[in-house]
Amino acid sequence: MRPEPGGCCCRRPLRANGCVANGEVRNGYVRSSAAAAAAAAASKVHHVTQNGGLYKRPFNEAFEETPMLVAVLTYVGYGVLTLFGYLRDFLRYWRIEKCHYATEREEQKDFVPLYQDFENFYTRNLYMRIRDNWNRPICSVPGARMDIMERESHDYNWSFRYTGNTIKGVINMGSYNYLGFARNTGSCQEAAAKVLEEYGAGVCSTRQEIGNLDKHEELEKLVARFLGVEAAMAYGMGFATNSMNIPALVSKGCLILSDELNHASLVLGARLSGATIRVFKHNNMQSLEKLLKDAIVCGQPRTRRPWKKILILVEGIYSMEGSIVRLPEVIALKKKYKAYLYLDEAHSIGALGPAGRGVVDYFGLDPEDVDIMMGTFTKSFGASGGYIGGKKELIDYLRTHSHSAVYATSLSPPVVQQIITSMECIMGKDGTTLGKACIQQLAENTRYFRRRLKEMGFIIYGNEDSPVVPLMLYMPAKIGAFGREMLKRNIGVVVVGFPATPIIESRARFCLSAAHTKEILDTALKEIDEVGDLLQLKYSRHRLVPLLDRPFDETTYEETED
Repeated sequence: MRPEPGGCCCRRPLRANGCVANGEVRNGYVRSSAAAAAAAAASKVHHVTQNGGLYKRPFNEAFEETPMLVAVLTYVGYGVLTLFGYLRDFLRYWRIEKCHYATEREEQKDFVPLYQDFENFYTRNLYMRIRDNWNRPICSVPGARMDIMERESHDYNWSFRYTGNTIKGVINMGSYNYLGFARNTGSCQEAAAKVLEEYGAGVCSTRQEIGNLDKHEELEKLVARFLGVEAAMAYGMGFATNSMNIPALVSKGCLILSDELNHASLVLGARLSGATIRVFKHNNMQSLEKLLKDAIVCGQPRTRRPWKKILILVEGIYSMEGSIVRLPEVIALKKKYKAYLYLDEAHSIGALGPAGRGVVDYFGLDPEDVDIMMGTFTKSFGASGGYIGGKKELIDYLRTHSHSAVYATSLSPPVVQQIITSMECIMGKDGTTLGKACIQQLAENTRYFRRRLKEMGFIIYGNEDSPVVPLMLYMPAKIGAFGREMLKRNIGVVVVGFPATPIIESRARFCLSAAHTKEILDTALKEIDEVGDLLQLKYSRHRLVPLLDRPFDETTYEETED
């Protein structure tokens, strides 16, 4: 549900509450550096005073505007790459250049094409240039450091050959190992090994048949206690937890209001449901409230009947932006307009809040105010799968109506035990303070890493408490260059570009972990600083735009066609 990233660079979508992402001043706000600094300081109390006491803690989230010259050069870069792409396609057509990409077989030329050749234009002409930055095989535990298999390409990344060498001790700045539980030693490994010996590796059945183990029941009771809800249900795949459960909750005649930067699993689930989908600006409460008002006043298109249900879809931490949902305001709106709230805590569970219970804990809210609490075990718990938590009636309904529950194979017993042991550690049920120490260490690492990057002059997106840290690269050539230069310095990073991000907002995404020591972070920061100077990535002018509650510009209102 991300908007199409075309058009002029000064027409980018607004950030939360009317803040502009790239090179535009709205509502008459013009800020000098001094004014921006003063506003940033004032924002610590702004939300407490302006939102009726909804926030019990400072909510500091700001996005620096893209410099106009950088935006223009980024568009020019993509334009040049596109022109050369057409030229190379022309040379391939006349067999002047060797054709590596897939084509229809000669005997099927008269068939309706199985796939559209032009849809692969971006892949073969742009992605292939920097393909070596993705799908790197690792051969160790994805902890604070990891080992990567060395590979090389002699045909411009169309194929790779493994050299047989291993790059040892690469600093891992890309895995979602927030609390450091992805390891092969310690209590989690010992407990999982014991269960593996007793139960085996697989279940070979669904929960409704012969696949419901006592370990699954134990896990679900523990998850419910951890979240503070009546009941919970575990699933074997995090992506399917969203994509298969949303269609079980809403259908035709229902309305889904979805944040424009929601994850692909939420987008797919919404589309599969058959419900009408309308998109609100990222974290923008004025945009959401306008959609809610219109939904109540106008009802369904043509018939004007009331919607059967209105479901709001949001995430705890947005994995590409590093922003945190404005949950107190979302809950206030959902209560005001009698809507339901679906909260995806894939990245926030374990990583936020004094007790690691996610964004609800972070804001000090009541879990009962969230109708459907979804999360995954793939990140903070170092395992796999997902869960849904809520009222007992909700969970009982999903047990019989969710495709992911009825048809999918149950979670592997060792994986279940990994989740149980790590969750008990976070809750302190193992008799230690290790879980609490990990939560505190992650928070300290996050604030330290973000502060140092900003001091160096990089443009950093997101909330100051978010362990997801996007560093803006912008230009297409710098996506591949940054990833390669960092690996040369023994640091593994994730780089992201169009179409996963808007066309002028390519970035590197760092994920902090409690397993990172200060020495590891200082080493990574030193190398990032050096590469930033080499590639001229320090675009920041330190003119942050605080996310104030400015008047909502109705011209930014968007909705999908029914």
